[in-house]
Amino acid sequence: MTSRIPIIPTILVIAAVITMVGLGFWQLGRMEEKEAMLEAYALTSTVEEPAVFPMKGNGKSQWFRQSTIDCSDVFSIETVAGTSMNGQKGWTQRASCMVVQSPDYRIIDVDLGFSRSLTVPEWTGGQVTGVIAPGPRLVADPPQAGLKPLAKPDPSNLPNNHLAYAGQWFFFALTALLIYGFAVRSRLRKKD
Repeated sequence: MTSRIPIIPTILVIAAVITMVGLGFWQLGRMEEKEAMLEAYALTSTVEEPAVFPMKGNGKSQWFRQSTIDCSDVFSIETVAGTSMNGQKGWTQRASCMVVQSPDYRIIDVDLGFSRSLTVPEWTGGQVTGVIAPGPRLVADPPQAGLKPLAKPDPSNLPNNHLAYAGQWFFFALTALLIYGFAVRSRLRKKD
């Protein structure tokens, strides 16, 4: 009876199932890492001492902290979807600023404030205080250019969907086993 079971397809399916189960457990590990990271961000957001805006890399260790930059040159202002401090949906006015902190310089996105209008405000730059958000970008607080306050960046808004991803990988593994089991059973019945 074992000679009727296709060897190579069986090996491939078993290898695929082992890989999928491994990916499921990897996602469970990532979930724990993400939970620890979110806790660290929640603690970081309570630090009152301002941070220096990260001039290199993504600056994850500075996210959700207060910072101040000096926007020496505004390259552009674009309108992106946004939420006001009171939860109203509308538009964020986002400026691309040249920031020079000797010896480094960087183009930094600055969320100037909230608006219900798509009209781009006139703003020529200057000193901006706010909260470092993922990107990194600076969310101005107080808002600039006569705009309304934006919702403050909140670490609890970062997704932690690794448990769902783990469940998907385990489901894929189970599905592959069931389909392959039905296919082998059907093949064996035809040979009898």
